[in-house]
Amino acid sequence: MKGSKSTRRKLLLAGLGGLAAQFGIPRAEAQDAAKVMPRAYRVAFENEQLRVLDFVGRPGMGICGEGMHSHPARLNIVMSDWQGVASTPGTAPKPAQRKFGDVFWREAETHKVENTGKTPSRVMIVELKTPRKT
Repeated sequence: MKGSKSTRRKLLLAGLGGLAAQFGIPRAEAQDAAKVMPRAYRVAFENEQLRVLDFVGRPGMGICGEGMHSHPARLNIVMSDWQGVASTPGTAPKPAQRKFGDVFWREAETHKVENTGKTPSRVMIVELKTPRKT
């Protein structure tokens, strides 16, 4: 049964990313998180249109990367509750939190999000590779 849930989750993530690609949502260039932080990121799925990253961050570490960092436009799927503080260049940190099962879209951005909770954070990040068609 556990394998079945895992397969369904992977299919759901691939389908969501494919749907986003069909709408022509752009991918911005950013650092390759899987290369910059290989202990925290695992490439869970990748094809010509998208890449799914599985990120785990310990308390005191980033929620989706370490320090100030950049992401392309992406779909985030929260796999564990977390609380933290978030800031963008030139802004003061603000409280932030997400619950298991939250799904949200973010445009390309540079930010810092620190895990201030007592448990690890886990987020699946669906990055699009296909540029927007104009």
